[in-house]
Amino acid sequence: MATLTVPSAVPPVADDCDQLRKAFQGWGTNEALIISILAHRDAAQRRAIRRTYADTYGEELLRSITDEISGDFERAVILWTLDPAERDAVLANEVARKWHPGSGSRVLVEIACARGPAQLFAVRQAYHERFKRSLEEDVAAHATGDFRKLLVPLISAYRYEGPEVNTKLAHSEAKILHEKIQHKAYGDDEIIRILTTRSKAQLIATFNRYNDEYGHPINKDLKADPKDEFLSTLRAIIRCFCCPDRYFEKVIRLAIAGMGTDENSLTRIITTRAEVDLKLITEAYQKRNSVPLERAVAGDTSGDYERMLLALLGQEQ
Repeated sequence: MATLTVPSAVPPVADDCDQLRKAFQGWGTNEALIISILAHRDAAQRRAIRRTYADTYGEELLRSITDEISGDFERAVILWTLDPAERDAVLANEVARKWHPGSGSRVLVEIACARGPAQLFAVRQAYHERFKRSLEEDVAAHATGDFRKLLVPLISAYRYEGPEVNTKLAHSEAKILHEKIQHKAYGDDEIIRILTTRSKAQLIATFNRYNDEYGHPINKDLKADPKDEFLSTLRAIIRCFCCPDRYFEKVIRLAIAGMGTDENSLTRIITTRAEVDLKLITEAYQKRNSVPLERAVAGDTSGDYERMLLALLGQEQ
């Protein structure tokens, strides 16, 4: 369930472009006008605005945005305005170029496991178009060791999307996973094969069989070393398949908790999920923390950045 709110009567695209142009011109930028338009248009509408704006004014809308605003607000508006596949391509490129096993692998896991097969394929196409390279080769060039071994096939996958499940296979592969985990062979080819090739329905059946057979969830056995980033990546893959709303709730909770805010993570989750399932994530957050997510975001952000995020969360302005 999305949190994006779109007016029942959306103005003509040309009118939106005219209003945005006015927001950028003059002595000061009209940030409120930018939010009132872009934060309340869906992907198809934003795509039409970008195309018409470029045709009308001879300038990319994204360039006008970066010329007029800055900081976390700029990043939120830019990421939101991008097409979903292009946005994921940009996020993937950022973490591939500035590789870090923790944050980098989590972003790639979200893109590979919390999107459908056709969506992931579209991300790879958008990556080709924007960066003139493949996502796979960039990840292979920057990730190392078991991370490379896991992430390259993970982002290359085109999984079957149907509901069919082979219960015999779920039983045998739950056994394989248990044996490898018990021997701490976390980067074993068999673990990687199962996680990077099986359909979502098949994986969930395997994880359920693991729980039934061994008396606890598979992720409990993958917490042998809470500081091990590779184990954390394996757990993230499983959570993105089994309970994406709770996975994303935790990312947001950790982004907000503590002395400083992780704006990159907060912006990433809100902009990528507002048209998908952010409503479910906000419900999970409320249940887990007894605080509305909107209130938590308002308490940890400020100014136009705060107003942009709250608009995407569906809060009335």
